[in-house]
Amino acid sequence: MLLYSLSILLGLVVLVWSADRFISGAAALADNLGVSPMLIGLTVVGFGTSAPEVLVSVMAAVNGNPGLAIGNAVGSNIANIGLILGVTALVIPLSVHSSVLKREYPILLGVTVICILLMLDGELGLLDGGILLVLLVGVFGWMIYTAKTGEADPIAGEYDAEIPHDVPTRKALMLLAGGLVLLLISSRVLVWGATNVAVELGVSDVVIGLTIVAIGTSLPELAASITSAMKGEDDIAIGNVIGSNLYNMLAVLSIPGLVAPGAFSPFVLTRDLPVMFGLTLFLFLMGYGFGKPGRINRIEGLGLLLCFIGYQSWLFYSVVLPL
Repeated sequence: MLLYSLSILLGLVVLVWSADRFISGAAALADNLGVSPMLIGLTVVGFGTSAPEVLVSVMAAVNGNPGLAIGNAVGSNIANIGLILGVTALVIPLSVHSSVLKREYPILLGVTVICILLMLDGELGLLDGGILLVLLVGVFGWMIYTAKTGEADPIAGEYDAEIPHDVPTRKALMLLAGGLVLLLISSRVLVWGATNVAVELGVSDVVIGLTIVAIGTSLPELAASITSAMKGEDDIAIGNVIGSNLYNMLAVLSIPGLVAPGAFSPFVLTRDLPVMFGLTLFLFLMGYGFGKPGRINRIEGLGLLLCFIGYQSWLFYSVVLPL
């Protein structure tokens, strides 16, 4: 048990560190190739922050543990809103000025609803994974179009300030390749440890994905959002979460459907997906603004954090204590 726990800890530490290197390398390389900061922020950085979830999902599905992949995707979305935005808003209240984000809110809510509808039959199959993949391509295309037409948006300047502009191409390639290799290795170590911990505790791999793995793979977003908020880059702080949640639903969740299709735990439908939808809806209502700048104040941030703590406590009391 100690070895498995250490594998999870080591895997998470290396995963978070390598994800940061991977994102830096990819962003610097794109910048050197003349890609606009807006496009880099919406696509390269957005997808990069979900790289840990994607790699963990691939490794879990390939190794016959699709429940871990599903739990990671759903749990990461819950952690991104409840934990990350909750803590960030407690530190510094967040305001939304970007029109791009206002268009992403309903897209995220719509994608969440579609995912839930696809999973209502209790299975995540090849067709479901294919639909999510097609939606991913569609959302990716929309982001490219938005980046080309939204250069005057406030978030464009925030992205430009965060992208490394002085990294030589050779170094960027080394960061990109090195980060990817370490992501692959650390995700494999993490999945191995998490799977064996689930077996030792006698709990489903879904629960491990919803808790330890989901929180761990969300750490890059937590650091990025707090740092951005402290710099006054509120739009990026929220945009990181929205982008990550979109990729989690479309890229991460499609993997178990395509690689290891089949039924999943019924508790995902009755317990986890309602919580994810509820938090996504709250984010939409708070952040959209409805004719005025959206805002997540400290009270709302506290509410989000308490929802996350309550959900994790629910998991603990319903799954761990009966053992």
